[in-house]
Amino acid sequence: MQRRQDVAEEHRTRVLAILSAQYDTAQPASTDETLDATARGVQLIVNPRLPDDEIAGRRARVQALWRIGRHNEVFQYAPVLIKYNEVIEHAASRRVLAASLEALSPIEATYLDGVGPRSTMSVTRNGMSLAHATRLLQSLGIGDPRGRVAMIDRGDRVWWFELGDPSTPRFNLDLYDAEFAIRHCVVEAHDEWHAGLAAFPTTPYWHKDCEECPYREHCLGELEAKDDVSLVHYTSREQQALLHAAGIHTRHDLAALRPEACTKARQFGPEDEPIEMALSTSIERLPDLIYRARAITWGTFLRAVPPAQVYCPTADVEVDVDMESYNDVTYLWGAHVRCRVPVEGLRDGYVGFVTWDPLDAVAEATIFRDFWRWFTEVRAVALAAGHTLAAYCFWAQAENGAMDRATATPGFIDAADVLAFRRQQPPQWIDLHEHAKRSIQTDGPLGLKHLARRAGFAWRDENPSGEASMLWYERAVAGEEDAAAMRERILAYNEDDCRATVALRDWLNGPAKELPSRDLFRPDDASH
Repeated sequence: MQRRQDVAEEHRTRVLAILSAQYDTAQPASTDETLDATARGVQLIVNPRLPDDEIAGRRARVQALWRIGRHNEVFQYAPVLIKYNEVIEHAASRRVLAASLEALSPIEATYLDGVGPRSTMSVTRNGMSLAHATRLLQSLGIGDPRGRVAMIDRGDRVWWFELGDPSTPRFNLDLYDAEFAIRHCVVEAHDEWHAGLAAFPTTPYWHKDCEECPYREHCLGELEAKDDVSLVHYTSREQQALLHAAGIHTRHDLAALRPEACTKARQFGPEDEPIEMALSTSIERLPDLIYRARAITWGTFLRAVPPAQVYCPTADVEVDVDMESYNDVTYLWGAHVRCRVPVEGLRDGYVGFVTWDPLDAVAEATIFRDFWRWFTEVRAVALAAGHTLAAYCFWAQAENGAMDRATATPGFIDAADVLAFRRQQPPQWIDLHEHAKRSIQTDGPLGLKHLARRAGFAWRDENPSGEASMLWYERAVAGEEDAAAMRERILAYNEDDCRATVALRDWLNGPAKELPSRDLFRPDDASH
């Protein structure tokens, strides 16, 4: 968590330095200096100190204010947030106004079609923060009436949103005002309770932020005791209210609903419409929640398809691939070879290609070149002997992105050669995540660690994770006493990730076929 915070702070500091070098900038040290800068119409105000809105009870902090116009001789400002996350995703029917650090103004921006703000909690939270700051600026008389705001993402891309437009999803000003009013009601109700005038007004529900909350064990115990439906990952407060209003209070209640009724053609009158259909109009991916609840109440992963369709393709020669990156630069490509038949010139086991030198595009391309030459030789030996070959990864988007970066540096590996391999038919490059996602119903997560452990695999490291490996890498290249140990730790972790995909493939092709079907759940199965 500390590393995430440090990386985000470094990103903000760097972006603000770039902006400050290009625009008329003020860096106020107080609220008075901030208000003076807005009165003078300074174009960019970095790390503004905004006064509190005492009447509404608002306090806001943003990374910058951008002068966006003037009305009746008063300059108007838009808040800007700089976050180390992705902001947009594919959305065929939407578009977002895109700008750049070199041309920050929304007037100079152009619309990018086919994308919209991501539905992740972090982006929604960022949007709500900007709406909060907008209302505070408006209370000071210097806010943009249209509610224009900007987010700058981890790739230095600038995205403008107009929060005064109700069609802006998830964090427009109307939605913010409703959320803010709820918070006022909660605070007032707690004040009444504290004064002894009312009962305690709130109850917990489980959501993603709970994972890192210091009070998680207290609330978790209370929720577990009553089998609270919020323990099915993950729902919003609004969705919880809808479930409870419909009489769905526990995980067992949710598991007993019928997923097929969520999408069934309307053949009922308003009086006898299935509860599932009524809920699915307001709760996104309700069938997924029902299936997760079934996995929880059954106490095991479930099959999402018939047994014969639970599988992963096999080959005579199988190569499981995993890479490790630091700050979006790959420094290690590892692979585990397993020959199902004897192949002269090939042997089973792990091989890793790594550099501990300073990372840049050339270093990344060099390591990938070494790996690709080795892999090309393995393919050639196997195919020349008349054997089939398949290479596997878990979540190909990551490995494909690393390959694309490496082949973008000229003089190393031909990008066309890599792309031809990835498009080979029948496929030789297989995304294991896709097969697991299609075949297996879990209680929520679909990551390699969660799946492979269910398949019986155990990592040697006590804390195996991609984020933890970044900390190990920092120590591995820092020249400290434990550098050698950290390098060995990274290599062992990478080898275990490769071996984990082997274990997961074998499980999919064997024991996973015996899992109960998620579609054969009956209400009395809740006793499981």
